[in-house]
Amino acid sequence: MDHSFRCAAGPAAPSGEAAPSACAGLSDAEAARRRARDGPNEFRHAGSGLLATLAGALANPLVAILIAAAATSGVLGDVLGALIIAVIVLLSLVLNATLGFRSQRAAERLRAEITPMATVCRDGRWQERPRRELVRGDLIRLSAGDRIPADALLLEARDFHVQQAALTGESLPVEKEPAPADAATGPESKGKVFLGSSVVAGTAVAEVVATGRATAFGEVAARLGERPPLTEFERGLKDFAGLIMRTVVLLVLLVLLVGVVLHRPPLQTLLFALALAVGLTPEFMPMITTVTLARGAVRMARRRVIVRHLAAIEDFGSMTVLLSDKTGTLTRGDTAVDGSWDAQGQPSPRTAQLAALNARFETGTRSPLDTAILRDCPAPAAGWTKLDEIPLDFERRRMSVVVARAGERWLVAKGAPESILSACTQCEVADGNAPLDASRRAACERTYEAMGERGLRVLAIAWRPVEAQARYAVADETGLVLAGFVSFVDPLMPGVARALQALARDGIPLKVLTGDNPRVARYTCEQAGIEPGRVVTGDELLGMSETALGLLAGRTRVFAQVTPEQKHRIVVALKARGEVVGFLGDGVNDAPSLHAADVGISVADAVDIARDSADILLRERNLEVLHAGVLEGRRAFANVMKYLFMGTSSNFGNMFSMVVGALVLPFLPMLPSQILLNNFLYDLAQTTIPSDNVDEAQLRGPQRWSVPLIRRFMVGIGPVSSLYDLLTFYVLIHGLHATAETFHTGWFIESLATQTLVVFVIRTRGNPLRSRPAALLVASVVTVVALGLVLPWTPLAGMFGFVPLPPAFFAFLAIATGSYLLLVQLLKRRFMRAAEPSRAASRK
Repeated sequence: MDHSFRCAAGPAAPSGEAAPSACAGLSDAEAARRRARDGPNEFRHAGSGLLATLAGALANPLVAILIAAAATSGVLGDVLGALIIAVIVLLSLVLNATLGFRSQRAAERLRAEITPMATVCRDGRWQERPRRELVRGDLIRLSAGDRIPADALLLEARDFHVQQAALTGESLPVEKEPAPADAATGPESKGKVFLGSSVVAGTAVAEVVATGRATAFGEVAARLGERPPLTEFERGLKDFAGLIMRTVVLLVLLVLLVGVVLHRPPLQTLLFALALAVGLTPEFMPMITTVTLARGAVRMARRRVIVRHLAAIEDFGSMTVLLSDKTGTLTRGDTAVDGSWDAQGQPSPRTAQLAALNARFETGTRSPLDTAILRDCPAPAAGWTKLDEIPLDFERRRMSVVVARAGERWLVAKGAPESILSACTQCEVADGNAPLDASRRAACERTYEAMGERGLRVLAIAWRPVEAQARYAVADETGLVLAGFVSFVDPLMPGVARALQALARDGIPLKVLTGDNPRVARYTCEQAGIEPGRVVTGDELLGMSETALGLLAGRTRVFAQVTPEQKHRIVVALKARGEVVGFLGDGVNDAPSLHAADVGISVADAVDIARDSADILLRERNLEVLHAGVLEGRRAFANVMKYLFMGTSSNFGNMFSMVVGALVLPFLPMLPSQILLNNFLYDLAQTTIPSDNVDEAQLRGPQRWSVPLIRRFMVGIGPVSSLYDLLTFYVLIHGLHATAETFHTGWFIESLATQTLVVFVIRTRGNPLRSRPAALLVASVVTVVALGLVLPWTPLAGMFGFVPLPPAFFAFLAIATGSYLLLVQLLKRRFMRAAEPSRAASRK
């Protein structure tokens, strides 16, 4: 229905401010003054600066314990030990915070390229302005597909429905209309719309009454601007951190118990246990993950893919199925009129003129079909004026305008053929109008179905004379006269068949979910090289259980005539089957599915609500661009996993060796400051993993996060490191008759060399000699190992308790390191072969 409400003096302005006229809105100068006073219409989230990032790193409980231990050591007189611990912790914190801050800023620059817009009346004309520029008193225009940009009071509304699920949890749209006497202030208010909701159907004009954090639901809207709930990747990281923490607590308690039983110095034992905890905990994991994902985001941006949430990169690379509409994905989306036809399927200029008359006066959501009609059909005769409009909604699937000329009043409707035919009682024939009986109706259906079988989209055009009345509504769309059909052609996207083959080869089949009829869907898919099989329609899904839908969705390639709610059900059903679901959409009705999918993908020119619901944005409507982005996501994930496998094998082995050493040696196997230095140098060598090359084999299929896989790797590979550490213990004690200082130095070097160089084996699933690492990774690892070798002969040796070692040790080191890498390679190959079945099962 049409609702209008105006105050006598125009829209109300905040107290003390000049009220703008009802049609002029604010001036730019007045808007700038109000924005300077109230701030921009956005939410500034705390904790985004370098100091906040550093404070977050300081919040790490282990770091806080180390700082407390350093302070205790200083108070007890061990100033040198306190200084060494503090410097190493500080260096780790600064490096972590700096790189994390830079990564965060890179991601924010990418997000800044996506500027939400609003239609606002400024200086007497409607114009598109960035949403952040809105101020109280602005007049805004809203239509289907828009996000409500601020809290606003409705002044005019036409069949206006909004989706407030983000605010109320209610999934059904609600109708809004001007209601000056409405005293309600929340979403239940009939005459107000709120930031965080979206327009489903209709049009409206409203006055902004609150912006930014001053909105009634400011806190809720701020949460909407934050990252979505934990993704599969983030949940995996959380589970991994839990695994490491449990192991740390166990080993630390064991070391403290041993220290008490063996009567070791309490402070030294405590520091050793704390340093052991740091050595086992991958402190740099958040930094490595963030930098790797940020580098992936930058590389994806070069390929015309914008990442809105860094964590979505892993889900992008882990996708096992992609759901998409056909328009703008398989086809170009730049629709052109193929022809206009009467009800019998003969060429008809009159049908084209009626279509143009409807499209010319439509003011709601303008589709590509409207654009094609206005561009390709002859303009309607002069003299027509618009009286009213019944906007499009997605359930009715049609819209109408009421126009007048020379005393005539016509309602002209266009929409899906099924929807228009259901409202028609007559059709045009050569000598006038004839009843639309069963035979004529069947002939009309055959006409548009034949067009659909040729891959054409079809709109039906109908009309009827109407009487004068104040307003027109959906109830007036009855007793129509079918004028005919307008057919449209949407050519296939260039290279779509090649892109689909590449996606399928790399483990991502495409399933098409379209509102078009089955014939159009089948024809288009066949042209694109997709074998559609049986096309399932939306009617077949009615009443189907979620379990049955999941089974059907798993084996069906094409769904036709599905509603937005059915698309959402298909997404949820596939996720319940263990699929990592990607959904590609750009329309208002795609927003629920974009939000429900593991990774929502849209395009930069999509409607606001679709763009805001997406995790990934494509600058180009091109599946080849999407495929390239998927490979970048897999590359980023592969590099994150390298660091995690490193941390759960060599680190675990070395820390376990320290516990054994504490049990069997008359002294600590390594001083606390040496453990911290070893850990710092090891982490420093791994900071270049984000730049490493990734084997092609790791890009050929979805890679899923699996904490059990990491645990098995830790248990299977980690003990090898401990075995060589114990061998080093034996050689140092019984072969070289090492003193405590010589033992500390020798094991420091052996531990650093083996756990650092093993990255060249772990970084690839195949033969490390056939997989070339990145130059930066080689440089960082070699530099760290070289630094460890020369430390005993530098001025820093005395500070850390190092002494020069005999040449015989270095001969042993070369043999031990080489055989260690060879043994890890052999076990890794066996482990990877055993893990393949479980990975394959997880993808089914």
